[in-house]
Amino acid sequence: MHKVIYHPGYSKYNPGEDHPFSPLRNEMVVDLLKELGLFKGMVQPEAVSPKDLYPVHTHKYIDAVERLSTGGINLEQEKYGLGSLDNPVFSGMGEAARLQVGGTLLGAKILIQNKADKVLQLGGGFHHAHSALASGFCIYNDIAIAIKELINAGWHIAYLDLDVHHCDGVQEIFYANDKVMTISLHESGEYLFPGTGWINELGQGMGRSLKLNVPLEPFTEGDSYIEVLNTIVAPALSWFKPDVLVIQAGADAHFSDPLADLMLTTYDFEKIYRRVLDLVDEKTKGRALFTLGGGYSLTAVFRIWTILYLLLFKKELPVNLPHRWRIKWQNNIEKEIPETLHDLLPAFKPVPGKNEIEKRNRETARRLLDAAAPDWI
Repeated sequence: MHKVIYHPGYSKYNPGEDHPFSPLRNEMVVDLLKELGLFKGMVQPEAVSPKDLYPVHTHKYIDAVERLSTGGINLEQEKYGLGSLDNPVFSGMGEAARLQVGGTLLGAKILIQNKADKVLQLGGGFHHAHSALASGFCIYNDIAIAIKELINAGWHIAYLDLDVHHCDGVQEIFYANDKVMTISLHESGEYLFPGTGWINELGQGMGRSLKLNVPLEPFTEGDSYIEVLNTIVAPALSWFKPDVLVIQAGADAHFSDPLADLMLTTYDFEKIYRRVLDLVDEKTKGRALFTLGGGYSLTAVFRIWTILYLLLFKKELPVNLPHRWRIKWQNNIEKEIPETLHDLLPAFKPVPGKNEIEKRNRETARRLLDAAAPDWI
């Protein structure tokens, strides 16, 4: 049995009209599912209280967020990454962020209580937030808080991050933890925020060789991405034997995303999601918690996350988007929306140096296995 978590209040996490992290991304997915007659049986979470954040975030940081979000003053806001262009202060941000945490934490509890085997949280994925630092549009780290709940249940957790940006916040929080394996496929930090996620970031202490990073070359296409995923993820999960797989399903590796340089198509995302779902059934007895995450092309991100939903529930993928729905949202976002769920192929002109990019990615994956595998024996 599968569960989907969503709350209309997710839209209150809104850093501003011109900010890339627009609530329209989630709203378009939900509205399309309604149009397709699939928006049924959603579980509504509640916002967690500030004290529920203590397992991950410091008291002073939480106090700063909550005080600023109600119009108060905190003279150390820059120290906490608040008030920046990426993380502007906005009214109600504390409660809005705590609601997102509540959704992901509820997903973990549903799995622990065996009320579902797979959970899709139609929000969350704030993987850049650190214990006392807002970063990369992320205030509270919902993923880390949910993983802490799973650890408390006695589970071993594998975390797979498909966002184009490295999961620096999640990795840092569990860097020395032997109950958590993190795996991140992302555009190399040499070219992209947050500038971390190198293959030598393997963890420390009992967490050594449980933190796996694959920094991909700019302009990596789908075939190379999937090759690397198969090279790293399957053997890592086979060795670690996790009880559950937590997946951050960021959609910003799409070729049209304005904040990154990978070249995945919607067809590639379908292949990736199918492979991940197969790995869940093979390696974790079917247990998985999916969150959303990054993705800033308003004409692509809703299609990618709709594909994830349809695959999770084993629904047929429609060829065309509903005409009435498409026109409605085309007028809303003032951008032309494709007529089809999938990209029209060829989606982009061939990228020069494709073979060299694939070769470098293959070598990166090999070097990572060479570094980590000796500790797995």
